[in-house]
Amino acid sequence: MGDRYPQLPAGFTFGTSTASYQIEGAVDEDGRGPSVWDTFCAEPGRIVDGSSGAVACDHYHRHAEDVALMKRLGVDGYRFSIAWPRIQPTGTGTANEKGLAFYDRLVDELLDAGVAPMATLFHWDLPQALETPSSGQGGGWLNRDTAHRFAEYAAIVGERLGDRVVRWCPVNEPNVVTMLGYATGTHAPGRVLLFGALPAAHHLLLGHGLAVQALRAAGAREVGTATNHAPIWPDSDSEEDGVAADLFDSLWNRLFADPVLLGRYPEGFDAAMPVPPGEDFLDDLATISQPLDFYGLNYYNPMQLASAERGSDLPFEQRPIPGYPTTDFGWPVVPDGLRELLVQMKQRYPDIPPIHVTENGCSYATEPDQQGAVDDHQRIDYLDGHLRAVAQAVAEGVDVRGYYCWSLIDNFEWAEGFTQRFGLVHVDHDTLVRTPKSSFEWYASAIRSNRTG
Repeated sequence: MGDRYPQLPAGFTFGTSTASYQIEGAVDEDGRGPSVWDTFCAEPGRIVDGSSGAVACDHYHRHAEDVALMKRLGVDGYRFSIAWPRIQPTGTGTANEKGLAFYDRLVDELLDAGVAPMATLFHWDLPQALETPSSGQGGGWLNRDTAHRFAEYAAIVGERLGDRVVRWCPVNEPNVVTMLGYATGTHAPGRVLLFGALPAAHHLLLGHGLAVQALRAAGAREVGTATNHAPIWPDSDSEEDGVAADLFDSLWNRLFADPVLLGRYPEGFDAAMPVPPGEDFLDDLATISQPLDFYGLNYYNPMQLASAERGSDLPFEQRPIPGYPTTDFGWPVVPDGLRELLVQMKQRYPDIPPIHVTENGCSYATEPDQQGAVDDHQRIDYLDGHLRAVAQAVAEGVDVRGYYCWSLIDNFEWAEGFTQRFGLVHVDHDTLVRTPKSSFEWYASAIRSNRTG
């Protein structure tokens, strides 16, 4: 680790992030309904270690302990997600009061600790009833009706918490939901539709826009996004690899940013988006491109793309990026990729609102030593490098207002189960004991030093 990163702007938000299904547990308590991830985890072979989020980190019962950790850490903000099945167990109808009360308590605890709440409305735990509707139609985000149900849910939560939640992210990583949940089937709900998943992208974006409207009507203060973005690099100088990289860039980045920030899809994608009789596609785009108060992006690493072999299901394939260290997840550690991405977003979208890095982090499975200390120096190096990249992007003229480290605590990492550890705080998944790691203390020090200059 080098010298302290350059000073970030006054008022810069240092935060941390989590997601409901990854930490809460208590999946059968207080009226919560099943989600697509409960169903997915119950299917043999879906999760690497056969685990689930049934208990996760038991945050539902230990939220006060976790908020105390945030206060000790000194963060300005905390991005968490609200479990839709806790609020509407079947994705529609009257709100579950016990579910709303839980988030009432959490938001009040955060504010009492001096931590600004940033709430995500959908971080992948769709109510299962919406994925398998009784009508027999295509379910989940393949169904346009889900976007309208999402807006109703957003209105309920906005009316209850809008007076206290500082920032809102309607949909987390719609590109990941589309690609991994509906195109390749590696995430819930496990559909393998390849390009047939594109309707889910449109409905997720429409749901975002409708939720923005609902939150504004409920008096929400700041509404933004939390979209996964990555620099896309061609595997070689060949024309074929360049075409493959451009196509994947359109699918991963532009397909989800262009409609929100420009009010249009990348060239060639309009025809793949479903609009039922009586609906106007331009009206959909107007809804999707509601003005935002901030643009939240999640960054982990660049991706390198090559043209696929003839006969492959997809016209591109991802290749390893040589020359960089990797995390335990096998992801390349490229801090300058974050600077590149931030600068690229400003160049592509000159009128982009202020940016918050709503997720950035790394998986290293460092365990406590004999004295109980967790010396995760690799995570310290990672965070230091990426905060330097943010500072450099700011120096290059990008308006970045916040950085949220993923994640506060080791959690249930989706299809990887408990095999990956992203937390600043180690969680013993048997005892649920929390142990702050060396990176926790480093991040706390970095926050203090930035405030004092």
